[in-house]
Order: sequence, then structure tokens, then C-alpha cells
Amino acid sequence: MRERSLTLPEVKKLLESIDEVNLGQFQRRSLDYASKFSKVEPDKVETLVKALVEKFELEEEEAIQLVNSMPESIEEIRVFLAGGRKIVESSKLQEILNLLDEYRKRE
Repeated sequence: MRERSLTLPEVKKLLESIDEVNLGQFQRRSLDYASKFSKVEPDKVETLVKALVEKFELEEEEAIQLVNSMPESIEEIRVFLAGGRKIVESSKLQEILNLLDEYRKRE
């Protein structure tokens, strides 16, 4: 079996596909959390992660963290990329923020 990182919208979609009667306590809590904190539509999340990886040369794990948190400022994005191997230019961070804003779920 292969292990793979998932975004919150993917977790939500996966858990919603299971009949609620069959969910354990931990799975129900996970579904509740994913429902409250998912900030991207599940059908758009794969495209967003792929764009972050390909266009901005981020690691998949970095892209998933950004999608899960959907930072709203360049400073917040820097926090997620601070442990990375390179410095990201402010113009590139602004482009990342603009892309995240395009996919951000409107409440």
C-alpha cells in the first residue's frame, strides 16, 4: 500500500463517501474538522496543488500545506516556506497568493 499526503478537501470528500454509520469516532472528528477548515472546493484542489508544484517549483508537501491553510498574506506564505531550501522572491510569493485567492472558497 502506498502512502500519500491529502489536503483537507480530499479528506472531507473521502470521509463523506463513507456512510456516516460506518465512521468511527476519530473519523467523525476528522470529517468535522475537514468540513470546518476546508477552504477550497474538493473538485479544484488537485488542479491547485499541481499548479503550485509545477509553476512555483514547490514540493508537493509544501503545496498541500498551503492549500490546507490558504494563507491570506505574503508573510503567512513565508512562514510555510521558511524551512525550505531556498529563498522565494516577493514577486513569486505575490503570484502564489494571487493563485490561492483564485481558488479560495467564498463564504
